[in-house]
Amino acid sequence: MTPPQAFDLSGRTVLVTGASSGLGAEFVRALAASGAAVVAAARRKDRLDALVAEIAARGGRAVAVEMDATSEASTIAAFDTAEAPFGPVDSVVANAGASGEGSALDMSVEAFDAHLALNVRGVFLTAREGARRMRAAGSAERRHGRVVIISSVTASGSARAPFAYCTSKAAVSRMGEVLAREWVRVGINVNVLLPGYILTEMNAPGFATDAGKRLIETFPRRRLMEAKDLLPLLLFLCSDASEAVTGSSFKIDDGQTG
Repeated sequence: MTPPQAFDLSGRTVLVTGASSGLGAEFVRALAASGAAVVAAARRKDRLDALVAEIAARGGRAVAVEMDATSEASTIAAFDTAEAPFGPVDSVVANAGASGEGSALDMSVEAFDAHLALNVRGVFLTAREGARRMRAAGSAERRHGRVVIISSVTASGSARAPFAYCTSKAAVSRMGEVLAREWVRVGINVNVLLPGYILTEMNAPGFATDAGKRLIETFPRRRLMEAKDLLPLLLFLCSDASEAVTGSSFKIDDGQTG
């Protein structure tokens, strides 16, 4: 696999959550193709094993780690497992999340709490554990730590998405800004990617409906984005080239939200 842009990640170890499908799986492929040792973390271990085998067949390095991002114990265990083959993780892509259907009027408290547990607490636990490991490994001196949080254009403005999803993405966008300020002196950069509407396994059924098709027709280019559109910026933010970039939010949406 040829990297979409020339960012050499040799010597870096990157943990990606939500890696069993969709954007996460594409992130793992691109990071490995750029030379990183990649820890693919998610709950569906069988899918992770297949992804790791694919990467190994292409000459890349990756390991599959079963992880529940909502659980502190599972998150800590995942980092412990990752360190055995690759050493300390120096970059984290906090990607795990779910869309969550339903309006605010109809949503139960239990459903709301479950959604925020994955989309918000999961990002916090992943970023915090990663930062703790980076600091212990000397990030303050090396200025080598990287955290990339995957948010969404639905975090603000008039973009349309379910209530709980929009709320959670607004929360993690702000989280990224605050963490960047808090961790800037310990050599850890924190940045946020805000993708537009991308066709994935998770949202494909919705975009196949009449309502989904009508939404696509409102976009200036009348199309959905692809995961590959995010890869050059993701690789940059995980690389040494982004040393001076922290606390930034990058919207990549093909002009969908104007």
